Amino acid sequence: MTGNDNRSPAGRGADEDQDRAGGGLLDGLPEPGRGAAARPEPGRAAAPQRGNPFHTPPSRSAPGRGGADRPNVIPFRGAPQPPEEPQPGRARRSGGGRAPATGGAHAAPAEPQSAAPVPAAAPQTPEPAAAPQAAEAAAPAEPPAPENTEADVNASAAAPLPEHPDPAPAAEPEPAAEPAAAAPVSEAPEAPEAAAGAPPAAGPDRNAFSDDERDAVYRAIRERRDVRVGFRPDPVPDEVLTRVLEAAHQAPSVGFSQPWDFVVIHDGEVRRRVHGLVAEERDAYAGALPAARARALSGLKAEAILDTPVNLVVTVDPTRGGRHTLGRHAQPQTAAHSAALAVENLWLAARAEGLGVGWVSLLRERDVARLLDLPSHLEVVAYLCVGYVEDFPAEPELSLGGLARRRPLSWAVHRDHYGRRGLPGEEATSLLEETVAAIGPLDARAVEEATDRQRRMTKPQGSLGVLEDVSVRLAGLTGECPPPLPEPAALAIFAGDHGVHAQGVTGWPQEVTGQMVHNFLAGGAVANAFAAQAGAEVTVVDVGVVADLPSVPGLLPRKVARGTADMAQAPAMTRTQVQHAIEAGIEVARDLVSAGNRCLVTGDMGIANTTPAAALIAAFTGADPEECTGRGTGVDDAVHAHKIDVVRRALDLHRPDPADPVGVLAAVGGLEHAALTGFILGGAALRVPVLLDGVIAGAASLAAMALAPESMAACFAGHRSAEPGHTAVLDRTGLHPLVDLDLRLGEGSGALLALPVLQASARALRDVATFSDAGVTER
Repeated sequence: MTGNDNRSPAGRGADEDQDRAGGGLLDGLPEPGRGAAARPEPGRAAAPQRGNPFHTPPSRSAPGRGGADRPNVIPFRGAPQPPEEPQPGRARRSGGGRAPATGGAHAAPAEPQSAAPVPAAAPQTPEPAAAPQAAEAAAPAEPPAPENTEADVNASAAAPLPEHPDPAPAAEPEPAAEPAAAAPVSEAPEAPEAAAGAPPAAGPDRNAFSDDERDAVYRAIRERRDVRVGFRPDPVPDEVLTRVLEAAHQAPSVGFSQPWDFVVIHDGEVRRRVHGLVAEERDAYAGALPAARARALSGLKAEAILDTPVNLVVTVDPTRGGRHTLGRHAQPQTAAHSAALAVENLWLAARAEGLGVGWVSLLRERDVARLLDLPSHLEVVAYLCVGYVEDFPAEPELSLGGLARRRPLSWAVHRDHYGRRGLPGEEATSLLEETVAAIGPLDARAVEEATDRQRRMTKPQGSLGVLEDVSVRLAGLTGECPPPLPEPAALAIFAGDHGVHAQGVTGWPQEVTGQMVHNFLAGGAVANAFAAQAGAEVTVVDVGVVADLPSVPGLLPRKVARGTADMAQAPAMTRTQVQHAIEAGIEVARDLVSAGNRCLVTGDMGIANTTPAAALIAAFTGADPEECTGRGTGVDDAVHAHKIDVVRRALDLHRPDPADPVGVLAAVGGLEHAALTGFILGGAALRVPVLLDGVIAGAASLAAMALAPESMAACFAGHRSAEPGHTAVLDRTGLHPLVDLDLRLGEGSGALLALPVLQASARALRDVATFSDAGVTER
């Protein structure tokens, strides 16, 4: 944010006023950050080698809570607390670096304990914050643009890392300055008494809070929850509500415009009408969801609107501050961003006061605006339910209900350029390297338990055939016996065009790829019909379609290039493009699993994509092109023979090395093949089943297996494609198809038909009684 300085003249110091020279339009405004350049640069402490990059370290338990008058209150000042171990992922000033992550990919954080007893205190009038801001740093020189921006959308992500000397020790991020009481201009602030745990009087962190105060801030952040149930009827005292609103009002804002307003709602009739609006929107939303997600949504309640003693609405005025608001010229959307910061301040202050806050998002903004008589230029940012609660859940409610999963911090941190991964103090790596390192074998204990349970179930041993092996592998993959049902499931259709289309390997025009993407989005394809039947979500991913596609829900724009080159004439892609496409697939897998999906289904769309698929299969298996190349969209004998010749010539031209899977994909693959490779790897790293479709996904599975052999433990063959190359894939991977219906459509159609079979295998292991449980005599 720019131009936001709440400091009093005393807080800035007289030297700043003396430094001003000349007369101008901005004379008299505060100048943030004077003297910041003179601060010594903090050092950096070395951190231990990171463990599983997909693991979220469990939150350390907070100190115990007591006191009946103010439950769940986080003491900001003065209240003694039991000693606390350092938080995972955050080093104390006195300690070392970040501890390596341990445990499984989805280990549940430890349940936080409640706060220590807090002595009752008289209500205090909120004091204005004194938070000096550092001057904006000079913008670094822009890196050179990629040479071919048309073909290479994100060149910096996979570019070679520059050589650096060994990193200096990493420093802990400097917290914001402690709010101080406003003082007369003539008085200098008193120096705080030295105390145990207090920051040193001088040094880079001289403005930091004491250890106890800092821990309270981080605890409020860590334990903030979106609360929907468990509210108590106790009223919120006016002084408490005022303190919470004051905290919201102290949020940073672009140009110090403070574009928010707060509507405090006690009126029961207004809240009943809002509750009715939520019920209508929830029903409409549920009707558009896949079956599994609709069932999960039914468990979300909106009764907090009526149960809480007060509702708060935060609005934004995007015009506040006038035409020339500092910082809004280039980024007009920052007014709404500022209001979101006010919501966050409100939420954290409420948590510190022991108040739960629930964000009601199933509302149409204009409906609420009309109900509250908002002027037309105001927009609703958040509708919040506020009240005391019995307790705060250990994890967010959506996570506990399986609707979403927490994304680890390491997924969101990039170094210098997007795509270079690594937390501060750690060596930067690529997403592909990080993902491959996280892939491991099946859990031996869960496999043994599932195998034993299969022997004891009330059926003849082996009578379920392939399904018995499938259920055992599902248990080993998830580390649980019985395994969770692989639902909800999400189909990702990766779409791309191919330069080899120019060789006449299909009778379909290339523009059909883009047209079919529109058909998927409109719900008119076979994949949509089968997904609706199976209760699966459909997402389309543009990784390489030549045509421009609309920005609409359900389409993920991840275009690496506008199609590939003609593999019969040149490499289909550069290695950088392959890496970008693989990482796009990994990111899609992460996003879908983080959204609560427990099964990933592969889909594809790309006119002429069976030609590069045949080349990939031949390259990875050593099979003759004639054995791997099918008729695709139904070409005649002459075109089929020509297609085989094109595959053979491409392989002779490039002679791809199967030990270099990225090189094989670059030589003869497609952008959707590379993205599907990443999608498979991403699912394997997250230990969720990946249900493979036909020959396109099969070709990608060979690349994934070459990159990480253990990734095949997460893969299940949905069906056996009529394309001959798919049999070579199944022979190489050892996967057994769940259905065999002579399909060759693609789109994920065969895998969707197999989805209920995969789910049935897990359900049988979970629900079928054992002989001893049912009282049935064994043979």
